[in-house]
Amino acid sequence: MEHSILLVEDDELLAENIQTYLERKDFEVTVCHSAEDALGQLESFMPDIVLTDNSLPGMSGHDLIQKLRISAPDLKVIMMTGYGNVEDAVVAMKEGAFHYVTKPVALPELKLLLDKALATERMERTLSFYQEREAQKSGVQALIGESAPMLHLKNTIGQLLDAERRMANGDLPPVLVEGETGTGKELVARALHFDGARSKGPFIEFNCASIPANLVESELFGHEKGAFTDAKDRRVGLVEAADGGTLFLDEIGEMDLVLQAKLLKLLEDRTIRRVGSVKERKVNLRVISATNCNLEQMVQQGKFRRDLFFRLRIISIKVPRLYARGEDILLLARHFLASHGKRYGKPNLHFSDQAEELLLSYTWPGNVRELRNMLEQTVLLAQGDTIAAHQLNVCMSLCDDLPPQHQHEVPHPHFEPRPASNTESMNLPEVERDMVRKMLDKTDWNVTKSARLLGLSRDMLRYRIEKLGLARPDKRQW
Repeated sequence: MEHSILLVEDDELLAENIQTYLERKDFEVTVCHSAEDALGQLESFMPDIVLTDNSLPGMSGHDLIQKLRISAPDLKVIMMTGYGNVEDAVVAMKEGAFHYVTKPVALPELKLLLDKALATERMERTLSFYQEREAQKSGVQALIGESAPMLHLKNTIGQLLDAERRMANGDLPPVLVEGETGTGKELVARALHFDGARSKGPFIEFNCASIPANLVESELFGHEKGAFTDAKDRRVGLVEAADGGTLFLDEIGEMDLVLQAKLLKLLEDRTIRRVGSVKERKVNLRVISATNCNLEQMVQQGKFRRDLFFRLRIISIKVPRLYARGEDILLLARHFLASHGKRYGKPNLHFSDQAEELLLSYTWPGNVRELRNMLEQTVLLAQGDTIAAHQLNVCMSLCDDLPPQHQHEVPHPHFEPRPASNTESMNLPEVERDMVRKMLDKTDWNVTKSARLLGLSRDMLRYRIEKLGLARPDKRQW
């Protein structure tokens, strides 16, 4: 494939030499002898790269770059300048030029620079494609539901986005997204990013409970070479990686108190310091955090900083639990059934009436995540196109006894129960106790991780542990 070059050079002999060389290298070269002629050419065709001299009759190459930055901001421009005028080229780069070469022009060096510019343009185009695709599946339209709680949630997000568009500067306020495990808090964060003012920037996600506390600081803020034993190279942290975009901190309630102080400093003055460094670095990002914990209660217990709590929840968004969304359960179930069916080559799947009754009657302790994962298993094992009630592997034993604050939410199922297997005929509390204990032992009694694997909120799992009378073997407090 030939790449087109617009060459703007008033020296006819030099222009001819460059044109001849580049055409031998399979470039299509159009020559203009003034910036005015170049602007006229750009009205009828768009080259891949503009190669321009700075010293031109009439409008300078510097002025040409400034005009191109407005009319064609994505167009790559390379400046040619005399040996003694490198400073002009550096200024041009700051204002939008891709790079510069000095005269006399070394043609092989120019060829390498053009290849680099083309590679950068391809990478940017690819990145833009993936960003657009990501935005299509991550905006407000990804929040499925027409129930009153979901309409309220979407309206809140819309009001916030409208307010942010009217802001005089790009310093967007922090947002705290609250809700039970599996309700879709990350989707809310993605909607705020991809439908907001920072959609062109990166969206960086970090789960505060995913790695040990002693490694979180390095992961977030980066480190210098030699900062600690294993720091063999300098590393940029996730905060710097999110510069210009959004940093999403999931499970913020699990963050160590020492790191909470560093996060507060980031929110206050937008500066960080890598581990092992004495230099502070400015960053420009938006922070969205999420939690399934009661942060107010944690503040009262001294487990979460009061000042950080108020700084994080300048804007607070609450995501409703799935069971409170009514008919949205069926909308989501049909959506997951279709997507899983497409993935596993079963495009004609549908629910029976009894299956839909079960879906509406069940309380969904694991919320949307439980629904999605349960239906993936159902689709994988489905023999026919109709999904019956007995094919839905719901965990009724995990929601038969809710904490007092949720007891009023428990529906009265009106579906026919499945015939009991040998396992189902066992004493349910014993089965449940065994299942919960095995999961806790598997995670070394990490309640947060166990709750995630079981599709429960952490508070719900704590309640089940107390109700079932389970105790950690080493008697340590969980």
